[in-house]
Amino acid sequence: MVPPKGAFDDEDGLDDGYHSQLKGHTKNDRVDMARMGKVQELRRNYRPLSALAFTVIIQGTWEVLMTATYQGLVDGGPAGLIWSFIWTFIGFIFIVASLAEMASMAPTAGGQYHWVSEFSPPKLQKPLSYFVGWMSTLSWQAGTASGPFLVGTLIQACAIVAYPDYSPPNWHGTLMVIAVTLLVWALNIWGTKFMPLFQNVMLVVHVFGFLVIIIVLWTLAPRQSAKATFTQFSNEGGWQTMGLSLMVGQISAIYGCICSDAAAHMSEEIKDAGKTVPRAMLSSYLLNGLLGLIFLISYMFMMTDVATALEDATGYPHIWVFTQAVSPGGVIGLNCIPIVLIFAGTLSFNLSTSRQTWAFARDHGLPLSDWIGRVHPTLKVPANAVTVTCLITIALSLINIGSDVAFNAIISLNVVSLMATYIISIGAVLYRRIYEPALLPKCRWSLGRWGVPVNTIGLLYSCHAFFWSFWPNIKDVTLEDFNWAVVMFVGVAVACGVDYAVRARRKYKGPVVLVEGWRD
Repeated sequence: MVPPKGAFDDEDGLDDGYHSQLKGHTKNDRVDMARMGKVQELRRNYRPLSALAFTVIIQGTWEVLMTATYQGLVDGGPAGLIWSFIWTFIGFIFIVASLAEMASMAPTAGGQYHWVSEFSPPKLQKPLSYFVGWMSTLSWQAGTASGPFLVGTLIQACAIVAYPDYSPPNWHGTLMVIAVTLLVWALNIWGTKFMPLFQNVMLVVHVFGFLVIIIVLWTLAPRQSAKATFTQFSNEGGWQTMGLSLMVGQISAIYGCICSDAAAHMSEEIKDAGKTVPRAMLSSYLLNGLLGLIFLISYMFMMTDVATALEDATGYPHIWVFTQAVSPGGVIGLNCIPIVLIFAGTLSFNLSTSRQTWAFARDHGLPLSDWIGRVHPTLKVPANAVTVTCLITIALSLINIGSDVAFNAIISLNVVSLMATYIISIGAVLYRRIYEPALLPKCRWSLGRWGVPVNTIGLLYSCHAFFWSFWPNIKDVTLEDFNWAVVMFVGVAVACGVDYAVRARRKYKGPVVLVEGWRD
């Protein structure tokens, strides 16, 4: 796809008919889009604050560390969670910095698959970018499914607190997921104009909700000693050594640190994306990391009985912690804070996922690409991609009916496929930086002389996280406890190969063929 004839002819770089589509653009945005050979089809509604808010909310580190740390408590315990979060946070700084620079070089909704197409060795550009496009689609689709799952089951947890005799079957949770997904679908098609303002409001709720829960826990909840908090490790998964248990349990910390690249997939809706996107990625990561560490330490101080917390009727250990501090009504009130924030994150996740899916379809990377890659002519929203994303979320929610560990499988799938895209994209830019540095695009947010060491450490840590994301929660695994992420990952990889052989090797060229100066 190339810019339409006459699209950049008048004095401000646009003709009158095309101007409304580029509301909010800057000269740098036009230059970046022209260099990449892309047409501006979406409205640039996001400014620096809303871009920061969007990324902070979608990552939601302290909310994730409160509601999605079951595996870390089983394999590692309170001390294991704290220390694994610290080393994970440090490792991910190098990943985020590497991705932020690439987002400045090529600010496109495609993200990783575009960067691989542009920076990898010429002979590998097409197959590698195609594979990364599929893996990126898989990771974001799986991550999007985790949000409604959390929201639905957290609402269900409130019902259990209010009515202790209520013992919901798994399919009740699945119905809640479907209901949340349908609401997200409607809002992300007809309410996108108001999303930047909504994200700004949620940023305030993110900070003040954090303060409310921290203050309540420190003033009302019983707590254990600092020695127990920082040195009490557990190996409930039955692994051979505590070190192995820690490695398996670190998936909780990794899940809390991913998704800073969400801003990259919104690049074509962010004003002055080449500068705003990398700043939003790194700033949000540092802000969330600080809040996450403070929250996690406080939360683990209140985790006075890990075994009992893990057996809470709601399935959420933080509900048990809340019950030690406040009445059932107070528990429900406190639990509403993460419900609201995770729902806001779910909206953002769906936005980012649908944009990545739409971008890959725009480059003919998916079956039904012409339909998925279509933008609604009046709403200026990739409505079909939003619909596909919601349908996949509903399909993944059906896993919950047959398995109590469905959520762990979904987040493992999210992490492992995302790590695969990080490995290949960071490896690609590192290759280009070492062998053909003159061909790297100029950017306004650069690692400069630190590029090689930062990329190298980011690549190594991505490989580390990728390896451990496949492991199950316990050593003596049953069919129900099995980590199905490996099956789904391999299944999608096989589907990717089949689609490439049958369809894409003829239709998919890779976005690099549209890049200005390619093969000049």
